[in-house]
Amino acid sequence: MTDDNWLKFVEFCAKEQDVNRLAQFLDVFLTHEERQSIATRLCIVKALLAEELTQREIAQQFNVSIAKITRGSNELKRLTAEQRQALKILLKK
Repeated sequence: MTDDNWLKFVEFCAKEQDVNRLAQFLDVFLTHEERQSIATRLCIVKALLAEELTQREIAQQFNVSIAKITRGSNELKRLTAEQRQALKILLKK
């Protein structure tokens, strides 16, 4: 998949203001397993940003491999301080 197609998909999602309708549309694009994976990733990122648990504790809490936690941690490290703060604010809403 090209980055251009990914951005088109993100733009599509950003245009939909109704959360329930967006969820219905995402059902068309994502399998149940993919939706579960994204939901788990959201929980992992929130826990990493909260900085209250170790990576091992997060892995145990969400019943995932430490590799998933490490990958999420590494992706967060790529963000600027401003991007991390914006993500923290967005996830608190």
